[in-house]
Amino acid sequence: MRVLVVEDEPDMAESLAWGLEAEGYVVDVAFNGTDGLWKARETSPDVIILDVMLPGMDGYQICRALREQGRWTPILMLTAMDEDLDHAEGLDSGADDYLAKPFSYPVLLAHLRALTRRAMGARPTVLTTVGLALDPASRTVTREGEALDLTVREVAVLEHLLRNAGRAVSKTELLEHCWDVNFEGGPSVVEVHVHRLRRKLEAGGSPPVIETVRGQGYLIRLVDR
Repeated sequence: MRVLVVEDEPDMAESLAWGLEAEGYVVDVAFNGTDGLWKARETSPDVIILDVMLPGMDGYQICRALREQGRWTPILMLTAMDEDLDHAEGLDSGADDYLAKPFSYPVLLAHLRALTRRAMGARPTVLTTVGLALDPASRTVTREGEALDLTVREVAVLEHLLRNAGRAVSKTELLEHCWDVNFEGGPSVVEVHVHRLRRKLEAGGSPPVIETVRGQGYLIRLVDR
């Protein structure tokens, strides 16, 4: 899952990026409002963490500009101001959620998970298919109740496929959502990770979960939860 962090304080931005990447997110960072708006348009993030006080354009202006263009990416606003009117302005400009600084990092992660669940419609907190369960909060995966030893990138690929169950996901889409913008490799890296992921998921004779759809990508079929 791709997150755009728009934050002008370098230490805060780097801390957020480091922490989110450790949780398996793909993170892009912008240090001013102008770059933040451009990256929001060009990188198609799944969620945006947006500081209010920014050079160039402030968070309210960025949020309004995106909404006026019909871009409905979930936005979590961060601010050092904790007044009701500031909260109201942020929400009225089109933000989906609001978090005042200083904040607890686990609380930030919980806000992100809630935003992505709401953006994708009614989804359970644990993503499942037959015999397989992925918990986005703990980044753990089990098959028939047994924990699987997956890498951070493998979890990211599996999570994106599960969140899009019933739809074939292209290699390009997986590359865009599971690798950051600085990655210089091509779609072949997706093939390698899916191959390794399949091998782990199907260990011990478990039935296949991920299907290849010729010319379209990879598919996890919808099943009754």
